[in-house]
Amino acid sequence: MFSLVERRRRVAGADADAGARFRRSAGGWLAAAVAGALLLSGCSGSGEADADAAETPSASPSATPSESQSPSPSPSAVYKPASAEGPAENVPLPVMPEEAKIESKEGLIAFARHWYDLVNYGFETGQTEYVREISGPDCKICNHFFLGVEEAYSDGGWLEGGSLEVLSITSEFVKTAEDRRQLITSIRQQETNYRNSAGEIYYTGDAGRQAFPQILEATYVDEGWRIDFGETMRQ
Repeated sequence: MFSLVERRRRVAGADADAGARFRRSAGGWLAAAVAGALLLSGCSGSGEADADAAETPSASPSATPSESQSPSPSPSAVYKPASAEGPAENVPLPVMPEEAKIESKEGLIAFARHWYDLVNYGFETGQTEYVREISGPDCKICNHFFLGVEEAYSDGGWLEGGSLEVLSITSEFVKTAEDRRQLITSIRQQETNYRNSAGEIYYTGDAGRQAFPQILEATYVDEGWRIDFGETMRQ
């Protein structure tokens, strides 16, 4: 996943060092290889994939991303994806389905899909607080995501693209030594353009052009799930 994100300098336009710096930020947060092999306890890799998909949750409109919170748009506001003209507008905030609140294999898979939906929301808006609410404080992949997105949106910048497509999620629903439930996911990520406040692209991330596996571990606490661990696996 991420290495530590360096504090980037203010960008007036493209510069020669931008690519190296931002390979560590949000657009590449899922695609970086892990140093060393991962031993996956309780993972059979069986074909439990899109059949386990939770029904797509309904959504309510969210505010246009900015450094200060803007008022919520009216119900008639139309979604507009990010472009050279500006960040995405009127991005619907994913709503957690009821199934995702249940302590079961099906509930865990539905929760994981919702977690990824909120990650995508963060990529489009710069708002990471919704992922924070359902992630543990010691989740390194989560903390790297928070830092990477917040860095990308600092100084008036934004991300274009980068959405994650969840191809499959499987789980044996067995507990790890840390008393967590483990999932294996297959992810593909759109190309990501990093734009500065002038709308200029200073780096394009090529993360996720090919599908890659990821491991998540979740704990059921206070009548709900929480992601406590996540890592991309070496292919």
